[in-house]
Amino acid sequence: MENATSAPGASLIPDGIGAFTAAHLTIIAILAVLTVIAIVYGAKLRRDRRAAERERIERQEEMEAQAPTLPRQAATPAPSAPPPPPPPAADEAIPANDPMASEPIPAAGPLEDNPAVEAVTPEPGPASGPEDGPVTQLKGLGPKVAARLAELGITTVGQIAALDADAAARLDTELGAFRGRMARDRWIEQARFLAAGDRAGFEAVFGKL
Repeated sequence: MENATSAPGASLIPDGIGAFTAAHLTIIAILAVLTVIAIVYGAKLRRDRRAAERERIERQEEMEAQAPTLPRQAATPAPSAPPPPPPPAADEAIPANDPMASEPIPAAGPLEDNPAVEAVTPEPGPASGPEDGPVTQLKGLGPKVAARLAELGITTVGQIAALDADAAARLDTELGAFRGRMARDRWIEQARFLAAGDRAGFEAVFGKL
């Protein structure tokens, strides 16, 4: 009893248990430090990988931006030219033993004996006079007005020369954008000189044809 109470405050834990617990705590602390180091290192590796990936993407985009873009037409292949047509086949030679080759071709008779030629021989037409001259001889009457007059059935100076006042007025209303040109350029007066064959009188009044 005296020995048990003679050392008050003495540790009740054996020395071996205390040493064991201290060793475990040291190991746990080392493991914790290693774990923290591993976490930090892993995070750094991830950051490095992400940075490298971003750098690779930026470099690729920069290269694509600097590369010249080919025109759209160059990418489209040109249509191939159509093949040339085959050469015409040469006339087949007539065999020497062909009975048609040995037959002589009958000579054509004289033209005066051919009734077909006589049938198509044209009759001589009546000689055209000055009144049959085209309306384009008139000064101030160009091809567009002549085309409009042709639509109305008037193609010769004789037809213009034959117009009286009423017929001329009716024709003038049909000329559309060319209305008034007949009186202004004196078509009827010109046409009467030409239809009569009086070229000298025409040129004395209206100038040379």
